[in-house]
Amino acid sequence: MKLLRVGTAGAERPALLDAEGVLRDLSGIVADIDGALLADDAALGRIRSAAEAGELPALDAAGLRVGPPLARIGKVVCIGLNYHDHATETGAEPPAEPVIFFKAADTVVGPYDTVLVPRGSEKTDWEVELAVVIGRTARYLGSHEEALAHVAGYAVAHDVSERAFQIERGGTWDKGKNCETFNPLGPWLVTSDEVPDPQRLSLKLWVNGELKQDGNTSDQIFPVAEVVRYVSQFMTLYPGDIINTGTPAGVALGQPEPKPFLRAGDVVELEIEGLGRQRQELKDA
Repeated sequence: MKLLRVGTAGAERPALLDAEGVLRDLSGIVADIDGALLADDAALGRIRSAAEAGELPALDAAGLRVGPPLARIGKVVCIGLNYHDHATETGAEPPAEPVIFFKAADTVVGPYDTVLVPRGSEKTDWEVELAVVIGRTARYLGSHEEALAHVAGYAVAHDVSERAFQIERGGTWDKGKNCETFNPLGPWLVTSDEVPDPQRLSLKLWVNGELKQDGNTSDQIFPVAEVVRYVSQFMTLYPGDIINTGTPAGVALGQPEPKPFLRAGDVVELEIEGLGRQRQELKDA
């Protein structure tokens, strides 16, 4: 299923995109799309049954904002340097273990919402990423099979980053990762049954129409199952938590000088195979 949330910010309603591309209203069946829903097999079953029976009313998508596909996100765990080609372009050694950092849940915005260039920023960068959405409480998982069984679905994430804040200002990476609007998510949460192999997904990103990133999750240093298993050794993952699993080569940081960092007025578009496409215009904060 392709689950999404539509409407003005803070007042989104749950919806489903059916096989014919028609937007369907879920508000008569469930209150929202969140961790509680993803952990409720009976509620998900009711959605499937209603969709298959043609019982869901259509919504007019014209002019309707698409919000983040998940409400009340618990935490956003991020994995750094998780593609061989991205590590190479940045001159970093491939890590021996996954690099973990965090984004606050309030960085998450809709897939077509404005992204704000922070005040004082000179090095705002782009990163297309596969987001993993957790559907079952996970702690100390013992195998890759067990890890994937705890995944509710997948989505497109844009891990926007400010490299000077991240790298040049001391401390952890978090200062360059947590600026407002720095995690567009969606358009859909695609349930895991529609993604039989998360290691065979193409990822692409364009800036002002120019292709910048063209990668595949097969190049991940630590595959999705290992990332989920590994993270569960250090923290409990709850339904509605997200893991951003890293970005392929092609970011501005890895380009020759002068590096083409983002500015107000730039337009970024990104997509992952089967998971939808995003578009953001940048403006000054």
